[in-house]
Amino acid sequence: MEDWLDPLYDADGMRASDSWAIDTAGVASLDLMEAAGAALADAAIASCGPGPARVVCGKGNTGGDGLVAARLMAAAGLDVETLLLWPADELSPDAATNLERLDGHHREVDREIDAALGGSGVVVDAIFGTGFSGAPRAPADAAIDAINACGSPVVAADVASGVDASTGEVARAAVKADLTVTFHAAKLGHRIHPGKGRTGELRVADIGIPAGAPAAPAGGSIRDAVLDLLPRRGPQSTKFTSGQVVLVGGSRGLTGAVCLAAEAAIRAGAGYATVAVPADLEPIFEVKLTEVMSRGFAGADGRLAAADADAIVSACSRASAVVLGSGLGRDEDSLELARRVAAGVEAPLVIDADGLNAHADAPQALAGRGAPTVLTPHAGELSRLLGVDSDAIGAARLARAREAAELTDSLVVLKGDDTLVVDHDSLAVAGLSSPALATAGTGDTLAGTIAALIARGLEPFAAAACAVHACTRAGRIATARLGGADSVVAGDVIAALPRALVAGPLE
Repeated sequence: MEDWLDPLYDADGMRASDSWAIDTAGVASLDLMEAAGAALADAAIASCGPGPARVVCGKGNTGGDGLVAARLMAAAGLDVETLLLWPADELSPDAATNLERLDGHHREVDREIDAALGGSGVVVDAIFGTGFSGAPRAPADAAIDAINACGSPVVAADVASGVDASTGEVARAAVKADLTVTFHAAKLGHRIHPGKGRTGELRVADIGIPAGAPAAPAGGSIRDAVLDLLPRRGPQSTKFTSGQVVLVGGSRGLTGAVCLAAEAAIRAGAGYATVAVPADLEPIFEVKLTEVMSRGFAGADGRLAAADADAIVSACSRASAVVLGSGLGRDEDSLELARRVAAGVEAPLVIDADGLNAHADAPQALAGRGAPTVLTPHAGELSRLLGVDSDAIGAARLARAREAAELTDSLVVLKGDDTLVVDHDSLAVAGLSSPALATAGTGDTLAGTIAALIARGLEPFAAAACAVHACTRAGRIATARLGGADSVVAGDVIAALPRALVAGPLE
């Protein structure tokens, strides 16, 4: 895995790491459980307010982690009550051993779980762990609802119960934790919504799995080291060595989108940029874009037209990267133009906005391109591309992004608080988030930045991940400058890009 990613594991990877530690490295499973429970206890003690601590235990090894935590919390002087959702004789062997070690009150609960949690100083969720998938069934479903309704601080063991650690999916109900203590390494489900929204603060605890476990991470969280990949201009650099970006789009009422994408491309280091725009709107671009060239095409009534396709493809012949779709418009003639340009351009192509909408009926046509293709949809655009309801995207973001990548033979950047960068073999997840990016034009900013980094020589996966990280950093820098995220606009994000593209503190 790339060294600029912090590893994220799925259930299979964690299961393999645990097995290797026990079977090959000789670490006792009870020692792993003791270390996990100790980390969980420390977090619960720090989180506990007035009232007894309640530990809600499942029957598997995560329940065993909870039993260890209950014992250690009691030893630290807390009033602790342990609640078993299943009969004690159904506990896993290691969990059963720790129930025997528990010198404190425990009881089996079922229907009375709501009342049992009332007035808790802290609730420890130790129902399900990394291996859970699907929808929780009785008695766990009622316990999850009760935990969420109790109003007490909630500390989750490993993964908030109900969250699929491999995907972040939530089939029905999941605990909404204030803090999750996960063991050995972070999981995909901690970083991908909806699971990310159930995780709260995430802490990773070392439980004694030695270095060298053969299980490979399933993906990674992007960190600042990705910025070190960027080539820097030197004495011999020219505008040609920094690459040319061509941006195809713009229509009456939507000139801002292509302007923002072009400005981002220049700020992200492209040597020069050219906008391919409707001729009757070209004076607008000449005024707005001082550092960017423009080429007008005949079009029709303030928009580009399918008849312009061959000329636009020719204008892209020397481009290092092309952005297609910003502010293009959704009339059928403009959409046909997008389809023809996508098929004809031989340079790496970043497709956004209406360039994506143009392929909603036949996304597989993009698989025939001979050069790299990067798609940058938000959930609504991906739902149209795949022909599914937008709720289906939100419920299974990783699966849907992978589906689109396979269908189109493209790199997919599914935008959001947990932006995913997905291709056939690799997965990167945004390591930072910024509410400032929840405003019009930041998607165009990202598209222009990706294209610029490709033009500067990064391969598409690295370019996309670097652009995602830099734009998020820029959103945070802009927030600090303006005193809050609510007043940030896309232009502020672009202005912050130069600082964001250089690794270092944001403050």
